[in-house]
Amino acid sequence: MTAAATNPWLESLLAGGSSVPTRPNAWLNDLRAEALERAHSLTLPTVRQEDWRFTDLSPLYQLAFRPAAPASVPAGLALEPVIAPEAGARLVFIDGQFIPALSLPATGGAVVTTLGNGFDTHSDLVRSRLAQLAGFRDDPFRAINTAHLVDGALVVARRNAAGGAPVQLIFANTQADVAVHPRCLIVAEEGSELTVLEDYVGLHDGVCYVNAVTEIAVGANAHVRHVRRQRESGASFHLGTCAVRLERDASYHSVSVALGARISRYNLNVAQAGEGTDCRLDGLALLHDRQLADTHSFIDHAQPHGTSRQLHKCVVSGRAHAVFNGRILVRRGAQGTNSAQESRNLLLSRRAHVDTKPQLEIFADDVKCSHGATVGALEAEELFYLRSRGLAEPAARGLLTYGFAAQIVDRIPVPSVAEALRRAVLQEIQTEGAA
Repeated sequence: MTAAATNPWLESLLAGGSSVPTRPNAWLNDLRAEALERAHSLTLPTVRQEDWRFTDLSPLYQLAFRPAAPASVPAGLALEPVIAPEAGARLVFIDGQFIPALSLPATGGAVVTTLGNGFDTHSDLVRSRLAQLAGFRDDPFRAINTAHLVDGALVVARRNAAGGAPVQLIFANTQADVAVHPRCLIVAEEGSELTVLEDYVGLHDGVCYVNAVTEIAVGANAHVRHVRRQRESGASFHLGTCAVRLERDASYHSVSVALGARISRYNLNVAQAGEGTDCRLDGLALLHDRQLADTHSFIDHAQPHGTSRQLHKCVVSGRAHAVFNGRILVRRGAQGTNSAQESRNLLLSRRAHVDTKPQLEIFADDVKCSHGATVGALEAEELFYLRSRGLAEPAARGLLTYGFAAQIVDRIPVPSVAEALRRAVLQEIQTEGAA
């Protein structure tokens, strides 16, 4: 018997979980039932908890959401700005439901399909990975996502497969007042290469709740490049988790960009499971008005000779609030670790606010680790220099702001995506300058 939820908002949200249709896969039905039971017993985070003390979710808890109606393709659906022409395969989900007509089947060696198909065609692989990296037993949002698991994206790069065209996963919202729970499982088998573009976009101005979970398993000597873009509507709420596991000599390079949502939270957890891994995490949050974007990352160096580099930048204007909490753990025995973390934050108004907390926990003695954080405004001398060369103050401020953000955008390995983000950054800067 399912326990009663401890919060009315949670109880309302979970009401749809018990009606999720069962599948022939008994293990999947058991997994969802366990997640539903666990979600009912967990409490929702509040600012009283250390990991959430800067991010107040009470505005989210005051809203009621319904399951999305059966998806259709609205006339004039504006997905063109999101689509990457370099993609060799594409999966498009509208309001949580797969739309074959907008998707592009894979032509190379990678498996690119829906989780719904994968439950049947790749059952052993999915069963061995799903919910293993992003555990739900201590997190209510991951438990909610797993309880509602019906479909999602499955990407598998086969053993020793050379890097081909990127795979793009698009999750778009067209309905207001709905809750959706996107799920991705990405597996790079031994010796393979893979580039994945993960996009979340709002195509309406209303309120919605997006609760996304992505799991990435990178096999021995495999290499994954991962670009994540979040541009939900300014009234929406976006809570995302990405859990990554690196085997021996594997590499994972990530660029995450947050432009949208009223409140967003991204948890990025990387576990080093083998020696000699390489991890690079780059992030950018560009915020205005009263937006709040919270990024929590955790790099777990559990094996020797691992390398990690992290650079996270926030550009904050209006009354917006950016949060960054980056934790790096070097466990006992993880000798030869080389890790560096930087948090750089730019405030464009007096009421903009940043809370940043880089953390290093080191239990090995033969390591090279560093971290640092800066919070500041545009340099007066740089503004003066540009204005002395004939630029008006708004143009000078925009140019300096763009230069600050471009360092992250330029690290995106897909040209069309990098160019689209450059335009988005310039648009945000120009809009703020005109406000």
